[in-house]
Amino acid sequence: MTALFKRCLGMVLVLLGVMVLIFIALRIIPGDPAAVLLNEHVNEATIARLTATMNLDRPLPEQFLSYLGGALKGDLGQSYYMRQSVLSLILTAFPYTLKLTILAAAFAWLIGIATGVISAMHHDHLPDYLFRGLSMFGVSVPVFMVALLLQYIFYFRLSLLPLVYDGSALSMILPAIALGWNSAGSVARLTRSSLMEQLDQPYLDTARAKGLLSSQAVLIHGLRNAMLPIITMMALQLSGMLSGAVITESVFGISGLGRLALLAVQTRDMPLLQGTVLFTAFVITLGNIIADLISFCLDPRVRTKK
Repeated sequence: MTALFKRCLGMVLVLLGVMVLIFIALRIIPGDPAAVLLNEHVNEATIARLTATMNLDRPLPEQFLSYLGGALKGDLGQSYYMRQSVLSLILTAFPYTLKLTILAAAFAWLIGIATGVISAMHHDHLPDYLFRGLSMFGVSVPVFMVALLLQYIFYFRLSLLPLVYDGSALSMILPAIALGWNSAGSVARLTRSSLMEQLDQPYLDTARAKGLLSSQAVLIHGLRNAMLPIITMMALQLSGMLSGAVITESVFGISGLGRLALLAVQTRDMPLLQGTVLFTAFVITLGNIIADLISFCLDPRVRTKK
């Protein structure tokens, strides 16, 4: 409980730090949000009235304390550009990002673990070289390049899947693969290395002596013991995917949290950008706490560590 309390306290401090940094960063960037909203041909008096309406004429410490007080009550302000509650916009967009993230994680974990196990069981043979090359490709290639390549192959050449998201299940396949590709490579590499450490352990020889096939012993006993670092990485990846969907959502036209943040940047919508960054930071820190709890539950060494 003490460790959990410390992690929660750390989460609060991280969120406070993120709030301070994004608040300062948005206000030192050149340009007037009111002028951006109205356009450059509006007279100064109109810009001044809008600035006062948005409370941007108040001292910065007063603006920050007002924002902090609202955030503690669940009020992240109102979007300058969309004229709606920031929290409502985030809650509307988040289910799209969550759906994309879950599908991408499922793809990454299924493909990553399967190829990692095959590589470990056939180490230094053709399947190992093949899957190690594919995992390196997955780790190295940027998300936007994977997305464009998938669109070219499966839409323009094969006409099998939709080009952009249209609300159907099929239109989520390419975005999920694009977002999960990099994570699949990381999971495959970690699965291989973690399982390789288990292959020469005496308990696998005991399992084979009791009548299990070599592959059965590896999958039933070896993989279970190798899964702890993999599960920890998977938990961290899930939060990372939630925050890293900006490019994928933009390429495939998904109205999720990443695309909302991009709109906020383009329109200089400070409350909306502050809200999306703060919400994303909350998701990431929460994912880290969940990863720690999983490690605590699965590994007796963590529970007994003083």
